[in-house]
Amino acid sequence: MNQEFAFSIRSIRFDENYRPADSTRLTTNFANLARGESRQQNLRNTLAMINNRFNNLAHWDNPAGDRYALELDIVSVDIDIEGNGSTFPTIEILKTTIVDHKENKRIDGIVGNNFSSYVRDYDFSVVLMEHNKNKNGFSAPEGFGDLHGKLFQSFVNSRLYQENFNKSPVICLSVSSSKVYHRTGNQHPVLGFEYQQNEFSPTDAYFAKMGLKVRYFMPPNSLAPFAFYFRGDLLNDYTSLELISTISTMETFQKIYRPEIYNSNSAAGMRYQPSLKNPDHSVTQIVYDREERSRLAVEQGRFTEESFIKPYKAILDQWAANYAR
Repeated sequence: MNQEFAFSIRSIRFDENYRPADSTRLTTNFANLARGESRQQNLRNTLAMINNRFNNLAHWDNPAGDRYALELDIVSVDIDIEGNGSTFPTIEILKTTIVDHKENKRIDGIVGNNFSSYVRDYDFSVVLMEHNKNKNGFSAPEGFGDLHGKLFQSFVNSRLYQENFNKSPVICLSVSSSKVYHRTGNQHPVLGFEYQQNEFSPTDAYFAKMGLKVRYFMPPNSLAPFAFYFRGDLLNDYTSLELISTISTMETFQKIYRPEIYNSNSAAGMRYQPSLKNPDHSVTQIVYDREERSRLAVEQGRFTEESFIKPYKAILDQWAANYAR
C-alpha cells in the first residue's frame, strides 16, 4: 500500500466568542478555557495577556506598547482512511497572524504553537499506561509513537499543508519536570538564553518520531525555559515577529495551565528542574480545570482506540510499514 491518506483542514477564530467544535479534544488549552460560566471573561483575559506579552517582546518602534495584536485561528486536521468521506479528527494546531496597527498590515505568524492529537492521547493514556501497569520501572513499548509520528509527517509533507502554510510548524511546550536543564552561554535576542539537558524526555522522543528536533530557550522576562519543537533551523528560518507570536501565545497558556513553572515567583537559574509541586507561584484570574483535563485524556484515548485504532488497524499497520519519510 503506497497511497497516502486524504487530509482536510478546517479553521475557526479563537476570540472571545469562540466555542469549541464537537470534534475538538476538550483537554486542549483553548477548549478548556472556553467552557463554563467564566468562558467569555477567560477568553478576553487570555487574549489580553497574549497581546501584552507580544508588545513587551516586540518593543522596538513601539513606544506605547500597543502597536501589535495577535489573531489566532484553530486549525483542525481530519483524516480519511478509506477514501469514502468518513473522517477522524487527527490534529489541532494554532495559526498566528500578527496585526501591525502602525503599518496597517497583517503578517503571517507561525503555525503549530499548541499541539492537540487524539492519537497522542491513545498512546500516552492507553498504550503507555497499560504497558507499565503493575511494573516497578517505567518504559515505552517497542514502536511507541511510530504511527502517530508518521501520520503527522504525512500531513506536514502533504500538498494540502504546502498550499495552506508557507513554513514548517513550530510547537512550543512546557519543559519536563523529570529532567534537569542547564543554562548555556548562547543567547538569542528573542528566544533568550538557551538551556540544555543530558537526555531526552519521553515527550522529546515522541516528537522526534514526528520529525521534529528540540531546543530549549527562556525568552526575556520569562520565568522558565520552553521546549521548541521544529524542523529545519529554528533560529534562522523564522523572523523575530514570528517567534514572538509563538512565545506570547504559548507562555500565556502555560502561565494559566502550569503556574507552578511559568508563573513562579522566582525565575529559573543556571541549573533548573521544573516542579509542579512548587508552592511559590501566583495564579492568574483565569479559570482552568486541570483535574478534568487529566480525566478526559483517558476518555479521549479510549475513544480513539474504539473509533480509529481498532476499526482501521489492518490498514494503518500496512500503511505504517510501507511509509517512507
